[in-house]
Amino acid sequence: MGHEYQKILICLFLLNIQSFVVQGFALRNCRISLNVALCDGNKLTLVPTDILPTVSGIDLTSNHIFKLQVGNFNNFTNLTELKLANNKISSIETGTFSTLSSLQKLVLNWNALTRLENGVFDGLGKLTDLLISNNRITRVGPDAFKSLQNLKLLDFSGNKDCEPEQISFILKHTPHLTDLIMKSIRLSTFRSSQFANKSTELRLLDISDNPITFFQITTNAFRNLTWLNIGNPPRKLTMIWDIPDKAMVAQVATLDISRVWVNGSQKMWDLLSTFNTSLFSLRMNSMRYNLATVINKSCSIPAVSTLQLRQHNLPFIRSDLFSLCTNVIEIDLSRCVIKRIANNSFTSLSKLKTLTLHRNKLTTVPYAIRNIWSLQKLDLSNNSIETLGCHDFANLTRLTHLSLKMNKITTLQKCVFQNLPWLQTLNLQMNLIADINKAFHTSLPKLKTLRLFKNSLKTIKKDEFNGLPSLVNLSLAQNQISTLEKGCFSGLTNLSNLQLDENEIKSNTLDKDCFIDLVNLRILNIGKNLIRYSPDSPMKNPPFLYLSSLENLDYRSQRFRERAPLPSNFLQGLTNLTKLDFGNIFTVDLPNYIFSHTPKLDSLDISSNDLMDVSPDLFTPIPNLTKLRLSSTNLRSLDFLIKANLRKLEFLQARKNAFAVITKEIIESVPNLRYLDLQYNSFTCNCDNAAFINLTKNSNQTQVFDAYEFQCYYPANEKGKRLLDLNLDDCVIDYGFICFISTTCSHLVFMIAVFIYHFMRFQIAYAYYMLVAWLFDTKNKNRKASNQYDAFVSYNVHDEAWVYRKLVPHLEKNQGWKLCLHHRDFEPGKPIVENITDAIYGSRKTLCVISRRYLQSEWCSREMQVASFRLFDERKDVLILVFLEDIPSAHLSPYYRMRKVLRRQTYLRWPGIGPGEALFWEKLRKALTSTESKAEDRLPLEISGTRLL
Repeated sequence: MGHEYQKILICLFLLNIQSFVVQGFALRNCRISLNVALCDGNKLTLVPTDILPTVSGIDLTSNHIFKLQVGNFNNFTNLTELKLANNKISSIETGTFSTLSSLQKLVLNWNALTRLENGVFDGLGKLTDLLISNNRITRVGPDAFKSLQNLKLLDFSGNKDCEPEQISFILKHTPHLTDLIMKSIRLSTFRSSQFANKSTELRLLDISDNPITFFQITTNAFRNLTWLNIGNPPRKLTMIWDIPDKAMVAQVATLDISRVWVNGSQKMWDLLSTFNTSLFSLRMNSMRYNLATVINKSCSIPAVSTLQLRQHNLPFIRSDLFSLCTNVIEIDLSRCVIKRIANNSFTSLSKLKTLTLHRNKLTTVPYAIRNIWSLQKLDLSNNSIETLGCHDFANLTRLTHLSLKMNKITTLQKCVFQNLPWLQTLNLQMNLIADINKAFHTSLPKLKTLRLFKNSLKTIKKDEFNGLPSLVNLSLAQNQISTLEKGCFSGLTNLSNLQLDENEIKSNTLDKDCFIDLVNLRILNIGKNLIRYSPDSPMKNPPFLYLSSLENLDYRSQRFRERAPLPSNFLQGLTNLTKLDFGNIFTVDLPNYIFSHTPKLDSLDISSNDLMDVSPDLFTPIPNLTKLRLSSTNLRSLDFLIKANLRKLEFLQARKNAFAVITKEIIESVPNLRYLDLQYNSFTCNCDNAAFINLTKNSNQTQVFDAYEFQCYYPANEKGKRLLDLNLDDCVIDYGFICFISTTCSHLVFMIAVFIYHFMRFQIAYAYYMLVAWLFDTKNKNRKASNQYDAFVSYNVHDEAWVYRKLVPHLEKNQGWKLCLHHRDFEPGKPIVENITDAIYGSRKTLCVISRRYLQSEWCSREMQVASFRLFDERKDVLILVFLEDIPSAHLSPYYRMRKVLRRQTYLRWPGIGPGEALFWEKLRKALTSTESKAEDRLPLEISGTRLL
């Protein structure tokens, strides 16, 4: 035995060593998501030391870290992305990143760095993206970037005091750099000689927002450049342009010269002609030149096909403005204060495919667009258009995308979209449309996306969308829709996504015939409406009966406040449903087999409902569930998981409930759990939670989110402490001693246990509860304290409406009694049995509200047991029974405790609203007023009706 005991100790010792080596998912200041440690916004001053070394990313954005030093990132051999933006980092020790051999992206934007010393990036041989903008860098060591041989993108913007020669130190060690961004660094001159003389791979150069007065390229450093941005200088300056050889920028296809001034139109032509053979896209926003001159110069370049001309003062577009732009295929005239457009303004644009007139002051659709036969995309959003005419889009037979959002359109005409056979996307959201007027009956055979959200629609009429056979996405959200006529979605056989949320839809509008035509619907959002069904089960016409293809149903946040359970066949027909949102629908009960119609359900959200208890049978039909959200449901435990058979569950979110203990059995019931969120619960800090604490600290599979912030609520001496700080040494079991005792006494214990189980189990259970009652009675007598409450009310949650609307107002407000209600007066974090016992023995009386639901409730049964034990033990008149329903004697036979009490105790029966109600309340007052004399000596109450037994 001694050798065996030593072996056990050795095994325990090795297990303890392993617990230090293997680190779990529980992090004090971070959380893990998709193998990325998210530590952003936690006011950290140091890099955390408990991050898993296997993560592929670390996000430390928006903290208070002042310094990076050697050892901060040891052992992160798999790390590919590190974000340190928006901190207060002023220095980085040489060798800090030396172990990050796999790092590809480093973000150091918005810090306080002033110097980049030699060796600062040592070890980052695979780094491709470095973002170090908006620091205070004034000095770069000659060899600071020596290790970054594979760097492709560098954002050095916002370092306003860095001299140009410092930039040359960067570029000489980055031969594969393709994207260089140096916006707003107070660069006044730009010379290609500042760059390496050898050819580079640079494709993008952004030096915008700089006060450049001299721009010169005299070397071949930019012969592969395709994107050049030198626009938006911070103030009015004249730029000298010096590129003697066009071959040095022969590949530039996109040029941004917004707000650039080069001293005269001839100089501007010299600038543009530099890119004469290659320029494809030209951005000239907020130019100070005569716009017509600029446009004509630009359009004379044969290759130019895209013009961005935003933010000009152009209230009227003349007919000759684009006369030379015959090769242009895209024009952007956003924010140009356009009020009118000459009818022939776009006649010469024979190749134009995209026209953007966003955010101007147009009041009607311009007649000029009818001349653009080639137009495919038209953006008229954010104007002041009030009406649409039948010929507004005449001749636009090639149009595929039309945006009219954020105008003032109030109605549509039947003919408005005629002759648009290729239109695929139509945006009409955020207007004032109150009537569709059959605008979608026959004219849009190719339309796939129709957005009508945030309008003033109230009724969707029959055959409203009958002419949209190809429609896939339809958004009618945030209107005032209260009526969906039968057949309103007829013809939409290809519709996949329907958004009806935030309307005024009621249950009498929504039935099985409403969606009968949507045979291919995959996503349906009907949340935030006024849908409420009576709890009659089953329904005659389930609303989703014909939606067998539906995969995602959003039914959350129905806007009514009266609690009611859902019908058991509410989801009938949804045989392929995988995601369901039942959050905040004000239900107090979910029928056990409501999910029997959704066998493929993978994700379920029942958060923000006052369920209090969940039956394991609820999940029997959905064994493939992997995501479950039940936050703010007033649940007292997760014990239902033990029998729920959710072995595939990977994600569980149960915030803001009343969990006190997470047992080992609960943990073992979900073996595939990857993410557990139990924030804001009332944890008990004792050995009952030892298994949960060990899981949190040591599991490499399950991440318990924010576990180090879990606080103790019970016992009182531990309240306010952190759960994971609990010392578990006292919870360790001496396995050697247990083995010795169990081996010696096993036969005897087994025989005694069998004997007790077969012959004395009921007597022992009764004796135990009598002992508990006697102990609490003795304790209360010793204290000699008056009762805290006049009566403890024991009731079932389904009778909560009667208790709060009838009983509580009459007893507390009218008669002045002080009641104890479990929703209101139970202590959070305290075991429920102790709460019940303290409430009963802390009240003069116990008032039981009896109904059939009450008799079937496990917790109500326990409350009844404790109250009856007190009655039999003290022999005092401490128990009052109020029957809300007529329950025949035969129905009480399974409830032995209730029958025994009724033989010795008078009861009251609720007569309902009527003449007998006043007498009922008077008799109940007498029952509460009676002294605590012995039960057999007290005068019986006069009641209406006869005894059940």
